[in-house]
Amino acid sequence: MIALPFYLHFLILLFCIIPLSSYADSLAQPLPKSGFCPSGYLSSGDYCVPRHDAPPAIEKQGFCPSGYISSGNYCLARDQAPTTILKTGRFCPSGWLSSGNYCIKRD
Repeated sequence: MIALPFYLHFLILLFCIIPLSSYADSLAQPLPKSGFCPSGYLSSGDYCVPRHDAPPAIEKQGFCPSGYISSGNYCLARDQAPTTILKTGRFCPSGWLSSGNYCIKRD
């Protein structure tokens, strides 16, 4: 095994952690409970709490947006699904595209 200077260990660790931060932003979050919880989520009071391997979910308003599948009153993200939020009002925020009842974040 090759001995590396301390600062190289730090840089390697830093560059391994930074990419994880953007992945962590897309991890599933608790949702307000509306009927039964979606697949991969557990009921906890008035919330649906994701299991460790649950995909991100959003409340379903009409049809699920592209990249999402229906699960009860929710839409579950499939692999590589874009970040999506419910649209409030007529327009999406800057940097987002309108898609039915949703706003999809531009890449």
